[in-house]
Amino acid sequence: MQNFAITRTALFAGLTCGLLLFIVVATNGCGGRSNADNEILIGEYSSLTGTTATFGTSTHNGLMLAVEEANAAGGVLGKKLKLLTEDDQSKPEEAASAVTKLINRDQVKGIIGEVASSRSLAAGPICQSNGVPMISPSSTNPRVTQVGDYIFRVCFLDPFQGEVIARFAFNSLKVKRVAILKDVKNDYSVGLAQFFGTKFKEYGGEIVAEQAYSEGDNDFKAQLTALKAANPDAIMVPGYYTEAALIVKQARDLHITIPFIGGDGWDSAKLLEIGGTAMENTYYSNHYATSDPNPVIQNFVTKYRAAHKETPDALAALGYDAGRIMIDAIQRAGSTDGAKIRDAIAATRSFPGVTGAINIDNERNARKSAVIIAIQSGQLTLKERIEPPSPVQ
Repeated sequence: MQNFAITRTALFAGLTCGLLLFIVVATNGCGGRSNADNEILIGEYSSLTGTTATFGTSTHNGLMLAVEEANAAGGVLGKKLKLLTEDDQSKPEEAASAVTKLINRDQVKGIIGEVASSRSLAAGPICQSNGVPMISPSSTNPRVTQVGDYIFRVCFLDPFQGEVIARFAFNSLKVKRVAILKDVKNDYSVGLAQFFGTKFKEYGGEIVAEQAYSEGDNDFKAQLTALKAANPDAIMVPGYYTEAALIVKQARDLHITIPFIGGDGWDSAKLLEIGGTAMENTYYSNHYATSDPNPVIQNFVTKYRAAHKETPDALAALGYDAGRIMIDAIQRAGSTDGAKIRDAIAATRSFPGVTGAINIDNERNARKSAVIIAIQSGQLTLKERIEPPSPVQ
């Protein structure tokens, strides 16, 4: 679509979109749409470039797999699904722009996105005001779905994730004194640090020190030296893999050998590529584990590997689940009307997701289990599974 837009500007300025449809063969047409009577358009905004490009690419690949499967099975409501994807470059302002295009230009019937909470918070109000249902695959900050009744997610929330990590640290790792190193410019990191700290203290633990960094930093030695002086039993890094791997690596260079713990933002093949052997004795919460023998998981892993020649991370699995729930909701709604799709998503119960049985609660959040991943001998190992505190009402 972007290449066509450039060609349109350069070669056909001043022509109407109807004339372009006549002149340009095999394009997506006005606003990127084609065969509107035979297609249902689903939008996606994702970080295909920028600081969290691996997150966006994995999510997109999982979502595409869900769309391709649905189309191979005959489509939805007698029509084929078409996914229109906009790259938000890992920037909140671009996320808002991307969603505006998908709604106003392309007239999509539902939107999948975003990975990062800050970008979902930037774009969510636009979906809400236009009555277009949005499902975030992996934005875990509680405020995301508080935007309004058209905004949903298929991942667990940070209050639950913070409790999961705190429970594991206190009960399984047996640590009592934890230091925190967080990204102060990231909604996800700040929120997860807060929820973890609150729960860890409730269990009887102590937060002995806190330090901060900003996304894009690459030197953390000063912060790590300060944390080391507080003599913690473990260090919590509630950030993304891009910085977390460097932090752990630099910590080992400073002879900090205690465990490091993190959240689902750690999940990427790049984590081990960047951190290498320094990542031993680290743990993080996640949405699923590829080593889980569950047939639903293994079937997905097999299909994804066949399509992309790599093992799907949690972002791929969440993209797949988000897409399948949107598709299922359109089918159950029997319509592409936004309000009807919204109501169908809200009624989702016990959906057999790759990342667990998904129940959408009254606040449009997913009630589901979480897992703890341990890095041992260079491998990601399923350490524990922790269930949510209560079932959906």
